[in-house]
Parts: sequence; C-alpha cells; structure tokens
Amino acid sequence: MLKEFRDFIMRGNVLDLAVAVIIGAAFGKIVSSLVNDLLMPPIGLILGKVNFSNLFINLSGTPYANLADAQAAGAATINYGLFLNNVIDFVIVVFVIFLLIRAASRLQKPKAAAPAEPTTKECPYCISTISIKAKRCPSCTSEL
Repeated sequence: MLKEFRDFIMRGNVLDLAVAVIIGAAFGKIVSSLVNDLLMPPIGLILGKVNFSNLFINLSGTPYANLADAQAAGAATINYGLFLNNVIDFVIVVFVIFLLIRAASRLQKPKAAAPAEPTTKECPYCISTISIKAKRCPSCTSEL
C-alpha cells in the first residue's frame, strides 16, 4: 500500500499540481500586495484621498470613524472597499493567467506540415487515375 501511494505521489500530474498550487498562492500574495500597496493608494489619492480598504456601510446605526473601530465593536458592516480591492486582485490574476495561457498556446501550436507531393495524376486521354511515374496509361495505353 505504501508503494502504491508513493507511485501515486510521484506521478507527474500530482507533483505538477502541487507546484502549481504553491506558486499560485505565492503569486496571489504578490498581486494582493500590488493592489493594496501600489495601485489603490494613488487611485484613492486621485479620487480625493479615499482609502478603499476603509470604505464600509455601517448597518448597526452607531457611527464609527473607520472600519477597524466598527469591527472591534462587532458592528454589522458591508465592506465594499475591501470587496473592490478583491475584485481588482481577481482581474489582475485573471489577466496574467490569460497572458500566460496565450503565450503557452502560441508555443505549442504545431507547424503546418508541407502538403504531400501527389502520387497520382489523371490520364489526359481517358481521365483515369494513374501513378505519377507512369509513362503509359494502363487503361487506354496512351503515351504520356
């Protein structure tokens, strides 16, 4: 049973999947940092010094200065700023995956094979199909 399990784990598909999951998780952290630390601050500045991670709708009725205070008090909130950050994360990840798949598919396209040379031709006299190497038509015995 251990040998079968080892053989299963050592198959290429399982190892490839494990590597892909690990790289994907690391890539997700990089994209999240890109969005939260590099993209959203300038966008928030352009839109009037808005901090997207602090945008929320308070459902409790008690006013709170920021999202952290509302969450610390246990207030019900709709965190649409965090949702916007996650949507931008998703769009960037999907776009990068699209670019990678597009590049990979270009590399994997098989080159079109040259058309094979014909091996037969038609006799101009009787219109029967004959070998391209024939000097006489076997049907009408005409010289070609």
